[in-house]
Amino acid sequence: MLRSYLPALVFIVLGAGIGALFAVLNGVVGPKTQARRATKHTPYESGMPSEVRQGFRFGISFYLIAMLFILFDIEVIFLYPVAVQLRAFGTFALGEIIVFIVLLFVAFVYVWRRGALNWR
Repeated sequence: MLRSYLPALVFIVLGAGIGALFAVLNGVVGPKTQARRATKHTPYESGMPSEVRQGFRFGISFYLIAMLFILFDIEVIFLYPVAVQLRAFGTFALGEIIVFIVLLFVAFVYVWRRGALNWR
């Protein structure tokens, strides 16, 4: 029984050993200048050095729009499996998807009318 697991065990041991070897070699042979470490810990985003202070806080509208995007994005993903197999599911699934889209649209209009999509 051990013979069937032996190739997997050898592969895991070799992978962990090579990973550990590279980590040790990086610590021994790699550069140790302080300037590189200081540069490594500076904020950097989208190809430009960040001018954001340490205590900078995003507004609530940023998080609200991000959560709404994720919510509506995930709901739209539910349409894909039915769209691929619509003929197999039949007209009942088509009716359910139409109801789903209408409810999704009503929720979107509600959020829009409440002003949740306005950037303040």
